[in-house]
Amino acid sequence: MDIALSTALGFALTSLLIELTPGPNMTYLALVGVQAGRRAGYAAVAGVALGLGVIGLATALGLSAVITASPLLYAALRWLGVAYLVYLAWDAWRDSTRSDDVPVESAARFFVRGLITNLLNPKAAMFYIGVLPTFLDPAFHPAGQAVILSAIYVLVATTVHATIVTLASLLRPVLANKRVMATAGSFFALALVGVALWIAWSTR
Repeated sequence: MDIALSTALGFALTSLLIELTPGPNMTYLALVGVQAGRRAGYAAVAGVALGLGVIGLATALGLSAVITASPLLYAALRWLGVAYLVYLAWDAWRDSTRSDDVPVESAARFFVRGLITNLLNPKAAMFYIGVLPTFLDPAFHPAGQAVILSAIYVLVATTVHATIVTLASLLRPVLANKRVMATAGSFFALALVGVALWIAWSTR
């Protein structure tokens, strides 16, 4: 094994604490769980997991370091991510204010949205660049450790995200009233805008 058990456990705990901190994934997945239900939420969780895995693999290959070292590429990624979160917030706001029934979207669309949300999330890249390397042991191969730690992070994050979707979907019967659902949808949409602004500020 290319990593010590104590290191793996310490990294898993760190990942859990970070994932429990409110961010774009938590807000978006809660929104999907409330508005679209558990099936759509789990599809979004799968997309998020794939996005995190891709970024983790890029980190192991050194691609993320290239992006963060280039001010132009990093700025482009940051603003694309912010713009996409604002778009998701607008889409949620539009659905919450419609008086007619909102058409049910396919699970594949939520999967793609979850994937794009993470691929354009500079905070995810910064985690892999800033936090993961501090757990690398010089006694083992760095790329192998990066892959294992990335897998641990994806596992922890996916568990947290699936729990968020499950809890949010349980609120749907409580929010069965269209007016209440619209209020909840508007709240999460505004929260998503807040997260987008926070990312734009904190990653400047």
